[in-house]
Amino acid sequence: MKVSGFTFIRNAVKNDYPIVEAITSILPLCDEFIVALGDSEDETENLITFIGSPKIKIIHTVWDTSVRSGGKVFADETDKAFDAISPDSDWAFYIQGDECVHEKYLPLIKKEMKDNLADSKVEGLLFKYLHFYGSYDYYGHSRRWYRREIRIVRNNKAIRSYRDAQGFRWADNRKINVKLIDAYIYHYGWVKPPSGLTNKLRNFNRFYHDDEWMEQNLPETFKFDYSHKNPDRLVHFSGTHPAVMQKRLAAHNWSLDIDLKELDKKISFRRKVLQKVEDLTGWRVSEYRNYKIVK
Repeated sequence: MKVSGFTFIRNAVKNDYPIVEAITSILPLCDEFIVALGDSEDETENLITFIGSPKIKIIHTVWDTSVRSGGKVFADETDKAFDAISPDSDWAFYIQGDECVHEKYLPLIKKEMKDNLADSKVEGLLFKYLHFYGSYDYYGHSRRWYRREIRIVRNNKAIRSYRDAQGFRWADNRKINVKLIDAYIYHYGWVKPPSGLTNKLRNFNRFYHDDEWMEQNLPETFKFDYSHKNPDRLVHFSGTHPAVMQKRLAAHNWSLDIDLKELDKKISFRRKVLQKVEDLTGWRVSEYRNYKIVK
């Protein structure tokens, strides 16, 4: 069994993405790792190079910054990395620049890839998610946060990144048949101080909206506070973070400035009822699923 990791990244230093942690968290499972390195204005390439692994192969890309609708450029860059994977690889393991896998899940993930290698009806593996918000101590757990997504797919180039690169579909738009596995992706995209999230929103949304929208919603004077993205409900995290993230945790020097009780009061009655159903049964009513669970 041959496994290829892949990701895309641009301006990781400028935007404070834990790209090194993301790559190294799954590198032990990979025989090669493709990084689609966009035309950065900082030292992102040095970050990747200093990992020092012969498994890593960098392909240089140029982002089409004129594409400012629906985050399509993220999917385009994902496809560039995927297309560069060696043709003899069996599985392709995707990780985004603000995601990590805890080392405790690596044996299980490897076993799932081996066990399902010969099962042609399984076209990908579906992961569970923890979306950390504001600090490393809390994660968002509500209908506002997607709770599952595909991160391992067959190495078939008819598979394409979907919409803004959250998941994948076949080129004919068919959903991918997947097995849900008992492993989590730790998502750290919202773990930044307010100043960092100000930059994130302004830089990120340029790939979704035009200048007029940006000026109306995220002007130069915009300052983020944690109420700007309503997480609905935050849950205290009592587990451990991946070993590769420990240096970042040690440098954590801000606090989450948000009233959890007030946050709970803002949730509508309907959303509270739906959340209660999910908490009691595990069923998320009318959940959007960009995949088909077959095993």
